[in-house]
Order: sequence, then C-alpha cells, then structure tokens
Amino acid sequence: MNPKNTADQAFVRETNISLVLRLIHNQSPLSRAQLAAITGLNKSTVSSLVDELIHRGLVHETGSNTGGTGRPATLLEINPQAGSVIGVELGVDFVSVAVTDILGNILWRKREDTNPSDNQEKVINQTLMIVKDAISAGKRKNYKFLGLGLSTPGTVDINKGLLIFAPNLHWHNVPFVKIFSEQTKLKVFVENDANAAAIAEHLFGTARQCQNFLFVFAGVGIGGGLFLNGKLYRGKNGYAGEIGHSPIMSEPSQNVCHCGNRGCWETYANQYSIIQRVQARLEVKRTSIVPKLMAEQNAPLSIPLIKQAADAGDKESIDSFREAGQAMGQGFAGLINIFNPEKIILGGPLSMAGEYLLPAIKETVDRHSLPEIDQQAEILLSPFGPDASLIGAIAIVVDDMLSHPLNHIDKK
Repeated sequence: MNPKNTADQAFVRETNISLVLRLIHNQSPLSRAQLAAITGLNKSTVSSLVDELIHRGLVHETGSNTGGTGRPATLLEINPQAGSVIGVELGVDFVSVAVTDILGNILWRKREDTNPSDNQEKVINQTLMIVKDAISAGKRKNYKFLGLGLSTPGTVDINKGLLIFAPNLHWHNVPFVKIFSEQTKLKVFVENDANAAAIAEHLFGTARQCQNFLFVFAGVGIGGGLFLNGKLYRGKNGYAGEIGHSPIMSEPSQNVCHCGNRGCWETYANQYSIIQRVQARLEVKRTSIVPKLMAEQNAPLSIPLIKQAADAGDKESIDSFREAGQAMGQGFAGLINIFNPEKIILGGPLSMAGEYLLPAIKETVDRHSLPEIDQQAEILLSPFGPDASLIGAIAIVVDDMLSHPLNHIDKK
C-alpha cells in the first residue's frame, strides 16, 4: 500500500474521531444515529469510531432514548473517569493548583500566596512543590494524568511553551513547558490566562454553543480572550488579547502601568484602582466601615475586604466598585463596537464583586457603544468566577485531548 495513502487515511480517521468526541463532549447525550446525522458520516463509520472511543475509555454508554417510535437508541456521554488533568494558575501574588476529571470537576486543589517581590526561581520552585503534592495525591487515588496545563499573565508563545513577557510579574522568556515537563514527566501546555479562561468558557461554561464571544479576565491586570467563528483568535504572532494595555485616556494620568505606558485601560479598571479609590476616600475622612473591618481582621485593604464592606452597605466601597465598573464599561463598549460579539464574559479575581461592577458596566456600554450593536451583546459573569483561569489551565489540556485523543489515551 502507498505510504501516503496510509498516512492520509490515518489523518482522516483521527480527524473524524476528534469530531465525534468533541460533539459528544459538547452536546451529550447523543446516539450513534444522531452523530451520523450531525457529521454526515455513514452509520458504520460512526459506529466504528464510537467503538474505539469506548474501547479507549473516553466515552461510555449511559442509557437509551425511548422517545418516539422504533427501536430505542443507546446514548453516549464522555466518561469522566477517562483520566485526570493538573491545572496551574500562576497569578501575580498567588499560585493555585487543581486536579480535575476531563469534565473539569475539581478532585483536589491547593492555593498559596506568593510574594511579588520574590525572584522568578523561588516562585517557580514554590509552584513545582504544589504540583508535586497534586501528583502524589493523584497517585494515592490511582489517577491517570493526561497532562498539565499552566495559565499565566502575559504574552505566550504556545508553540515554544514560552512566557515571552508578563508586565505585572516583570518576567521575560520563561520556558515553562521545558521546566514543568522535566520535573513532572507529563505533557505540558502553557497559555495566557485570559485565553485559557476563554477556552474554559467554550468547553465547560456559558459559551459552549457560542461562536463569537469575548472573555475579559480582570484582576491585577486586564486581559482578553477572543473567540471568532468558534475558534480562539491569536493574531499574527499569537499575542492577541492584551486589551488591558489599550489607551483609554486622551490625557494620561500620572499613574504608570506596569507595562511602562500611561493611560492603559487596566490602570483605571483593575483591582489596584479600586483599592486606590477606597484609600483616597479614607484619606479625606469619608465615613466608612472599612477601617473598622481592617482593624478587626488585622488585614490590609483588599478586594475581598472591600466587598465585605459593600455587602454590609458601605457607600464608599459600593461607589468605588461602581467607578471601576464605569471604567470597565468604556473598554467593553470599544470591544463591542469592534467585534460585535454575542457575549462578553467577565471572570477572574474581580468577578467576585460582579454584582457591584456589572450594573455600571452595562450602563456605560449603553452610553458609549452603538445601539444596534450593543443590544446584541449579552454581558455576564463567568460561572467560574475567580477560578476562571485555573479552570482554563485544565481546559487547554482537555481541548488538546479532544483534538488529538489518540495521543493522550492508550488502548486498554
């Protein structure tokens, strides 16, 4: 047989098995007949592909569809026990690690604060220690790890597994894939935190059937993940989505962004901007319960503490969130005018205050975007909240598994 023909046939089969697996993941439960109708493949081909997926443990039969006339159809779903994934979220001042099944259900997790002033090597070693704890916990429960995903702020070369530059960490050219694969012996993927979170929304969250949407990751910085026509848009070199560094002020204030420029959107809408707004109110002796909470808890001013005050009705905290929401809304309006998305989803650490931010965001969007465009865009919070990027780290491994299932799962 011609080797080229054999290779072509293998490629077509892998493409088809990925297509069937992704459909089962996105739309289950499905029958073999439904898969044949959706894909256009003949029933015998679909049955052969499904049988292989069952044999590899990726799919299992879950019952029968007894509706309608004729013989009941056996239904198929993803088998959550097919394997486990390690997700690592590297934040500016924390690291979070989780183990999940391939449906994103958390089986184990651990989070530790990090010191932003610590050097790169120390933070990476701290992260590796938690990852090794996760692997040890998984081995005790006989988990089969399919890979490790790492989400990080900054620009990422996914082909080289390299963090190019993270302004808020001040890190350059960090070979994450090389470091973590050598230490864990796992298949490792690295992705920008906002892109990873967008993939999580598409696989597990509110954008499963959505072809055009934006994910806005808001925390220390602001990043964006953009899905166009059902695919993540990366730009020419893969660095698309650095929306937080778009200038929104015609006369930049004295605040300098971590990227070195002035007037960046994230300077006015990130978590530090909210803390600064509250601090400014306290300095002019505004009435607030924030100092009382800080004293009682012996804690510094933080977003969780400000939210606690807002939940108790503290006007200064509520107004500070509202002002940040207005700044966010200006950026949202521009994104809506440019991309005309079906949805904009807000996630990341600041989404914990979503109930205070969202009304101001929507009000500002209505004021600054074209009515015929913004009325089509739904603005909502991520169901993963502050864990959006952590679940994103899981999602980048699962997404690769759905695209190349035969590379991840051996035959039984």
